[in-house]
Amino acid sequence: MSAAALKVAVTRKLPQQVEQRLADLFDTQLHTSLAPLSPSALTKLAQNTDVLAATLGDQLDAAFFDTAGDQLKLIANFGAGVDHIDIAAANARGITVTNTPSVLAEDAADMAMALILAVPRRLVEGVRALEDGNFHGWSPTWMLGRRVRGKKLGIIGLGRVGEAIARRAKAFGLSIHYHNRKPINPHIEEELQANYWDSLDQMLAHVDIVSINCPHTPATFHLLSQRRLELLQPHAYVVNISRGEIVDEAALADLIEAGRIAGAGLDVYERETPNEKLVNAANVVLLPHMASATVESRIEMGERVIINIKMFADGHKPPDRVILGLDRNRAPNA
Repeated sequence: MSAAALKVAVTRKLPQQVEQRLADLFDTQLHTSLAPLSPSALTKLAQNTDVLAATLGDQLDAAFFDTAGDQLKLIANFGAGVDHIDIAAANARGITVTNTPSVLAEDAADMAMALILAVPRRLVEGVRALEDGNFHGWSPTWMLGRRVRGKKLGIIGLGRVGEAIARRAKAFGLSIHYHNRKPINPHIEEELQANYWDSLDQMLAHVDIVSINCPHTPATFHLLSQRRLELLQPHAYVVNISRGEIVDEAALADLIEAGRIAGAGLDVYERETPNEKLVNAANVVLLPHMASATVESRIEMGERVIINIKMFADGHKPPDRVILGLDRNRAPNA
């Protein structure tokens, strides 16, 4: 099938230049909504297209693939994370799934580093104090935070994003500790002066700041359970830009409220909106899932989607196929 004849359906509004390029290359159906489609609308869309350019929020489970139709051959995901797609169900029906890796790491790492700085130094609290008229001049003991330099940063998932965070953190004088299923390349480990912990429990009890950067899978659901969160020292902070489901959010909120954990910086939540206790906590910085939200990253993501679709249309294997069983510990976090 020629590229021009290939039917491509986009589930949500994308950057204008990405949409224009898709429309120029393929028989493209665009959508202007910023919100995800309903399950029924998503199924109807899939039944009339060869390629579905999906986004986070589109739940493509086994039931979806059972009703999507035999004409659907490619899910070109606009994003690196694919935990919303049942890869096995797609592959069982001969449907290829692609994503957009290697695009988001630097932007996501910038945001993680911003949170690593903002929470201990109480930046948001300071802004609120000014906005609320509670700043009455400098005082030796007012708004004291914690020094970042010299602290131990524990990275859960030292993949692309985790490595980019480690490089930034090292420049700020933090010592790097990490937990993976296996150690990283020895040359990178030496360059980062990173300390590998086979035991997550032991690392959590040792570090001052925890940065979560592993993908969400059944194995990582509530990886930071209440039991593990209780291993953290009372002065420790939790930073999460990966997936909200990795942390037991209710337990985190309770432990922060009780003073058992010093604070948190979160960009993701179990249910997309944060626990009310976290919203009301002074020592928590909450962001609206924006770690990868730069103009540059969104355009680059669109370019990866287009490359994958074009390669597929030309009869070649798309470069960013998601393969079951592949070690996804280095997958980007968005």
